[in-house]
Amino acid sequence: MYKTKIDNLDLKQIADSGQCFRWKNTGENEYTVVAFDRALRIKQDGNEFELDCDEADWNNIWKSYLDMDTDYAGIAKLIADGDDEHLKEAYAYGSGVRILRQDLWEMIVTFMISQNNNIKRITNSVDLLCRRCGHKIDGSVEGEELYTFPKPLEVPDEVFDDRSMGFGYRAPYLKEIYEYGANNPDWLDNLRKMSYDEAMESLLTRKGIGKKVANCICLFGLHHVDAFPIDTHVKQLLDKYYSDGFDFERYKGVAGIIQQYLFYFEL
Repeated sequence: MYKTKIDNLDLKQIADSGQCFRWKNTGENEYTVVAFDRALRIKQDGNEFELDCDEADWNNIWKSYLDMDTDYAGIAKLIADGDDEHLKEAYAYGSGVRILRQDLWEMIVTFMISQNNNIKRITNSVDLLCRRCGHKIDGSVEGEELYTFPKPLEVPDEVFDDRSMGFGYRAPYLKEIYEYGANNPDWLDNLRKMSYDEAMESLLTRKGIGKKVANCICLFGLHHVDAFPIDTHVKQLLDKYYSDGFDFERYKGVAGIIQQYLFYFEL
């Protein structure tokens, strides 16, 4: 068991923010997080957190996952010192949202599934994929076993043809990305070494990855926090509140985090 204090972090806000689809609510202010082929139970009481791990795992895995090296207090001050009243309202509503540092492959596949989809259906498809093709890991949630996220070479072709998976029109794109990942084992490491612009260019060469999905992968899988995904919700809020243009220059270097505050406020 590891205990720590963390400001600017709210488990429920993150779970509901549309960036992670394998958090399980297991009690009041308590979640089981499945990431990096393992499970973590984490409980919150204000700014105090209790994690079902030891100090070594906290330092080596979960500290980075929860983005502890980003200055969220500084971002709060940047917002407070500005004159964007809508952003201030959005921040007050979702100040506990953070950009998790998640597994890159999982983010590529998950956000390809997310196209023209909703959180419930995305979560269901991801859960089915993990149960069918992943490996069992230690831990369970309300008696349900937990599974790893399947890597390249771990998903047989017939899975993509199974309509019960809920992939819909995305199925051939998912099949192709799994084939590409298997045939190009260095691709993920190369993406991690790329700049934001380079990563976008590489991602956009893959079928089924458009600009919005590529930006989501850059933000949530590569932690390029200048990435600013624009989906229907974000386009509508930009049109409504920022008809004269959003001040990207002021929030350069943290625009993706700002986007999450705005996006969460609109959900």
